[in-house]
Amino acid sequence: QVQLVESGGGLVQAGGSLRLSCAASGRSFSRNSMGWFRQAPGKEREFVASIRWSTYYADSVKGRFTISRDNAKNTVYLQMNSLKPEDTAVYYCAASGKETVLTIATMANVDYWGQGTQVTVSS
Repeated sequence: QVQLVESGGGLVQAGGSLRLSCAASGRSFSRNSMGWFRQAPGKEREFVASIRWSTYYADSVKGRFTISRDNAKNTVYLQMNSLKPEDTAVYYCAASGKETVLTIATMANVDYWGQGTQVTVSS
């Protein structure tokens, strides 16, 4: 059974930093696209960042967030710097089950989801 387990969320002041982790189990994702989405209250879930051989970012987080992975640990990370109140959301780890998918920037390419971790940025 595949599981994606996020950690690292919390409350931080504007301008601060957080690092999210997503540990996968049940299969290897070393050749697959993994990444992050987020969903704020009353809004649709949106793409944040993904990584496979290349990295992709939403325009709203470029230059502030960095996605990385450790294939030996089957884990993907999201370093979030210069956080803003509008970054407040539940952050979801996501992964594709297909090696042919270059990026999970669209939810149609996501086969696995984590349970989500809350990130709250206070002004």
